[in-house]
Amino acid sequence: MNGAGVPLYQAKAEFFRMLGHPVRIRVLELLQDGPLPVRSLLSAIEVEPSALSQQLAILRRSGIVTATRSGSTVVYELAGGDVAELLRAARRVLTDVLTVRHALLTELRKAEVGAVRTVGGVATADSMGAVS
Repeated sequence: MNGAGVPLYQAKAEFFRMLGHPVRIRVLELLQDGPLPVRSLLSAIEVEPSALSQQLAILRRSGIVTATRSGSTVVYELAGGDVAELLRAARRVLTDVLTVRHALLTELRKAEVGAVRTVGGVATADSMGAVS
């Protein structure tokens, strides 16, 4: 258990749930290159200001981003470099998963084409893809 009395696996699940929104992920991706004012985030993400504000508040409360105010401008930045590494790791995992799925799909399509045969001039295949 961690210091708050919550099992570590539960804390991790809550952390990943916090990340589980496309706007939050996009904000984090944009902030990888450095701090940005809210107006830049708005133009890059193209969501309603209230929607962005809500998602930024969630990221701020989680401690994953920080905000500083200069006059009327609020600038956000990643709280630490590990967030950028997490996003890079997620990209690598997703790439690997999609590569495997693509390879499987290619094999399934090859098997499907190979399973078709002609009976009396008509191409047929059984429901399992085996030649009948």
